[in-house]
Amino acid sequence: MSNSRSGGQLIVDALQIHGVDTIFGVPGESYLPVLDALHDSPIRFIINRQEGGAAFMADAYGKMTGKPGICFVTRGPGATNASIGVHTAYQDSTPMILFIGQVGNDFVEREAFQEIDYRRMFGQMAKWVAQIDRADRVPEYIARAFQVATSGRPGPVVLALPEDMLAQVADVANTRHYTPVQASASPQQLAQLRNMLAVAQRPVLLIGGSGWDQTACENIRDFASSNHLPLACAFRFQDLIDNAHPNYIGDVGIGINPKLAQRLKDADLVIAIGPRLGEMTTGGYTVLEAPIPKQKLIHIHSDALELGRVYQADLMINSGMKEIAEALADMEALDASHKWRDTVAQAKSELLAWQTEPAIFGQEKAPLNLWQVVQDIMQQTPANTILTNGAGNYATWAHRYFRYGGFRTQLAPTSGAMGYSVPSGVAAKIIDPERTVITFAGDGEYMMNGQELATAVQYKAGVVIIVFNNGMYGTIRMHQEREFPERVSGTELHNPDFAALARAYGASGETVLTTAEFAPALERALKHCRNHQLPALIELRYDGNLITPGASLETIRQQARASGK
Repeated sequence: MSNSRSGGQLIVDALQIHGVDTIFGVPGESYLPVLDALHDSPIRFIINRQEGGAAFMADAYGKMTGKPGICFVTRGPGATNASIGVHTAYQDSTPMILFIGQVGNDFVEREAFQEIDYRRMFGQMAKWVAQIDRADRVPEYIARAFQVATSGRPGPVVLALPEDMLAQVADVANTRHYTPVQASASPQQLAQLRNMLAVAQRPVLLIGGSGWDQTACENIRDFASSNHLPLACAFRFQDLIDNAHPNYIGDVGIGINPKLAQRLKDADLVIAIGPRLGEMTTGGYTVLEAPIPKQKLIHIHSDALELGRVYQADLMINSGMKEIAEALADMEALDASHKWRDTVAQAKSELLAWQTEPAIFGQEKAPLNLWQVVQDIMQQTPANTILTNGAGNYATWAHRYFRYGGFRTQLAPTSGAMGYSVPSGVAAKIIDPERTVITFAGDGEYMMNGQELATAVQYKAGVVIIVFNNGMYGTIRMHQEREFPERVSGTELHNPDFAALARAYGASGETVLTTAEFAPALERALKHCRNHQLPALIELRYDGNLITPGASLETIRQQARASGK
């Protein structure tokens, strides 16, 4: 029996074998045979409005499902636009595969139309970059792509698809479905971990990174509970535990609670499970000093190359998250936990105090209280609501005050990429349409991928988008005022009417100016999303002086002047 198929058909067949149900992308003439093969395939192709948005959606899919997010783009400009999502997937350790239409092999190395050598372009921001030059090797390459993207530290893979290869016909067998491979801790390592914990006086458990699932999160929660351990989450991984859990004591990243930072510095043992311990999580490598921390450090990570990369931990364990979480949940609880039992309640009370209404609103008498905005969202939405955001000071209101309900209720880029908020929110609603999805977007950040609102309308993704409009690139203005007070340069924005723009797309749109207006506007937006399966946008117009919960721009200026700047 003949198994002859075109390269394009072989790719689509391979994607089906590996369980792909959704593809994000922007069409291009460079991969028309793939688009043709998708016509008769059950795989859903989500048509995006810009390749950066498509790649961000693929990253969000990878985060939500644990399976590689699939993105298809055309050569040259399409690939360069998509590179922001590849970089984010790499820094966030998200499984993802980017397919790029490529010039034909007969034109290669001539700087043909839109030609780029993708091995060189993506070499430092992907786990593996390759080009499939022969149709008969398509099943092999794609099986390897899934294997690489999901094994060890998850991450992105890039495959280039020459046009002539996609038209070639080959008689080749299919592969099996991929099987991710992860390391696990040895009995000796687990015994050493238990011994180190037994002699500790002030331990802190820090979890983060990717590779988790619901069961792993429950297992690590049980380990923390049975041993009375204070548990913190790394930067933008706050949803690995229900924030209402008694052992959860806060997030370790930008804008960290100073008392939590001090607690980590004073700890005599930090057990870090999953995070890379990068710049954001370690406060610029100060909460944990590099390369040898003052605290005893147990670092557990899925990539052996990450262990010892910055920190020479006292115990380094190469393990997948599911594997280590199960092993720790099965570990007998320590009798010695009475030594630190009271610290959990103390740390929890410090978190709750940190989350109370900031004094800045009382000082400024602001018409729109952003703290209350977050309270209203929590009051009107279920615990499993997904909250997405990109980069910017506005995200502080989510990170500090929103209480994430547990696994996969937060989608945000640890890479600090702007433009992530809207695509990730739209993708989340497409992937899990029954859940409530709220997107926080800054005014500058929204304009970078706000066109994906059209994708939300097209696919009836009822996400609620909240745009924080303060007329500036807020994070940069904050740093500018700190370093060069009253010398504003390059940070002012003249914005459109975001609510009117949303209505032009076919979504609902409202503008909110005062605190009292927000809760009713949110109620209307949520109802609109439920009844019409269409997105809703709420534009918050507020005083840009209220730049962070802890300090206004004027306060930052005064402090800068006082320091002689």
